Amino acid sequence: MASSLTTFTDEAKIALDTLSGRATGLFSPSLRLGVTGLSRAGKTVFISAFVHNLLHGGRLPLFAAQKSGRIARAFLEEQPDDAVPRFQYEDHIAALVNDRLWPDSTRAISELRLTIEYESASGWSRMFSSGRLSVDIVDYPGEWLLDLPLLGKSYGDFSREAFEMAVLPVRVDLSQEWRALSAAVDPKADADEMTARRLAESFAAYLKACKLDERALSTLPPGRFLMPGDLEGSPALTFAPLPDLSERRARSGSLQAMMERRYEAYKTHVVKPFFREHITRLDRQIVLIDALQALNAGPGAMADLERAVTEILACFRPGRGNFLTDFFSRRIDRILVAATKADHLHHESHDRLQAIVRRLADRAVARANFTGAHVDVVALAAVRATREGTVKQGRETLPVIIGIPLKGERINGEAFDGKTETAIFPGDLPEKIDAVFDVSGPDHRQGVDDPAIRFVRFRPPKLERTAEGVTLSLPHIRLDRALQFLIGDHLA
Repeated sequence: MASSLTTFTDEAKIALDTLSGRATGLFSPSLRLGVTGLSRAGKTVFISAFVHNLLHGGRLPLFAAQKSGRIARAFLEEQPDDAVPRFQYEDHIAALVNDRLWPDSTRAISELRLTIEYESASGWSRMFSSGRLSVDIVDYPGEWLLDLPLLGKSYGDFSREAFEMAVLPVRVDLSQEWRALSAAVDPKADADEMTARRLAESFAAYLKACKLDERALSTLPPGRFLMPGDLEGSPALTFAPLPDLSERRARSGSLQAMMERRYEAYKTHVVKPFFREHITRLDRQIVLIDALQALNAGPGAMADLERAVTEILACFRPGRGNFLTDFFSRRIDRILVAATKADHLHHESHDRLQAIVRRLADRAVARANFTGAHVDVVALAAVRATREGTVKQGRETLPVIIGIPLKGERINGEAFDGKTETAIFPGDLPEKIDAVFDVSGPDHRQGVDDPAIRFVRFRPPKLERTAEGVTLSLPHIRLDRALQFLIGDHLA
């Protein structure tokens, strides 16, 4: 699908950009790693833990180069793109380690360069390789990525799909106000700024309601309606889908013509530059998902998450190039789909979580007709905030997780103070994976009233110090496996 998002002119610009980047990297090998995910999936925490464990020699037994002692050092360098904000690693680590607070979520694109000096495992490679790799980590909101399919859709397509999605059982009540407002307007009427504004605001309110924990929905384009940034209030964000667009060609000066023009402006000035300047330059990608929140919200949310992952995969350029084509076009050859917050479950449920994500990824790969790249899945916690234990309940022994829930978190009406360590039985994930995705039952929001997992958010852990006063690296679950998949082969 990615090829349908660009014109011949776009491809020519992409080829020139790639050629320039490759020429620069001939004597300084680099790997561009994209990190994305939908809101609260843990992108900022993942990048911070990724960098912190490499800078401080964290315990990474499944990361071969670290385990074998071949990494001489890792350090931060000035990033290559001056026009992209720097990922503020130091601030995020201070929040995690010193304040024990989770850092703010990703609101825009940012970048960080981590350079690794290493010794190759192969004597032959040691003769010809510099033993130096720069990993350019590109952090961007998944909501922006979900805009990319709009490049291949007309305003009529966008409107029709938006109304079809709005009447799905998991969304129909949330979209009622916006649909009623839309039904009261005539697309053929004269363009009116206040009408456009009311429709856009109502549509954005519906999308934001879909995103809340109770529904945990994922497929919510246009992404800038949720994260407008400096575009807030601009005409490029003051549009909305319209119903019953029977006329293919809108009358000049009509409301439909205004909405269509602004939709096309959004694609031209917001979506397309993001695709050309960032997505087409990636070599590897990790997609972080909060599967636990979707599981809590029920099968409707899981089906929507699968739809989102499908659309995300369809936007990438998968495949392996050769020496010649790589100079003109980058291809993503590895994608990792990672279910975060594995520390919110006892390890006995990790295999089930990973199986659910494997099923989701496999179905998304098939639906997106995605071939040419190696796709893997993992259940991880980039920063582990809990430890495990058991408690006796009558004659039964329950596996629990132990940590400090954030202030205001609740279970069964009990509110936590943010200071007290608590043992929680999180519940068991279902054995039958099919039930997780089955929206044919009578209650599509069953998870809202009877959650499968008792899900609360915990404070970051208190880091231990050595006898010399050195703070140890951030604890994790399977971060080393993610590192091995994403960059391990470049350090072999």
